[in-house]
Amino acid sequence: MTETELPAARKAMIDSQLRTSGVNEPFVLARMAAVAREDFVPAAQRPIAYIDRAVPLGGGAYLAAPLVHGRMLAEARPVATDTALVVDGGCGYLAALLRPLVGSLDTIPAEQAAQAKRGRKSYTLIVVDGAIEHLPDALVARLAEGGRIVTGLVERGVTRLATGRKVAGAATLQSLADIGMPVLHAFDRPKEWSF
Repeated sequence: MTETELPAARKAMIDSQLRTSGVNEPFVLARMAAVAREDFVPAAQRPIAYIDRAVPLGGGAYLAAPLVHGRMLAEARPVATDTALVVDGGCGYLAALLRPLVGSLDTIPAEQAAQAKRGRKSYTLIVVDGAIEHLPDALVARLAEGGRIVTGLVERGVTRLATGRKVAGAATLQSLADIGMPVLHAFDRPKEWSF
C-alpha cells in the first residue's frame, strides 16, 4: 500500500470495520477519521495499519485492531470536563484519539500503572489500552469517586471489553462483549501454587 492509498484505507476501516460492527457514534468516527493509524506503527507496518487485527509493534507491544479502539472510545463516552488517564499499551494511538475530547489527559505506560503507588491526581476517566487479568488497587486509587474505567479483561483466556465505575471506594468491572485485544502482561495475576 502506498502513502497515497492510506487515506482510502482509513475510510474503508470506518465503513467496513466500525460501522458494520455497530460503532456509529459520530464523535468516534470523526476521531478515527482524523487520526492516522499509520503514524503509530513502525515504517515496515504502515501498509497494514488498517487491517482488522492487532498490528505488532515490536517488544511485545501492539496497536489494537480498529474495532477495539472504536468500541473503547464509544464506551468511555468522554466529555470536556473529564480528567482522563490512558494506560498506554505501547503505541500512543488511543491517547491521540481521546485527547481533544476531554479536559485534560495524562498517559502512563502499562508497566508503571500496574505497579505504581497512588498518584496525587485522581481521574474521572481511565482507559486501559489492552486486556488485563486484574484491576490493581493502585489503579483504582487513581480513579475519582464516581469515575469510569474502560479496559479489556482477560477471563479464562478470553479477552472481553469491560467497563466499571468507582462507588464507595471500590471499582468492579463488568464484561460487555468478547473482543480480541492485546493482553497487557504487566497486569497478570501472580501465579499461585495449588494441589
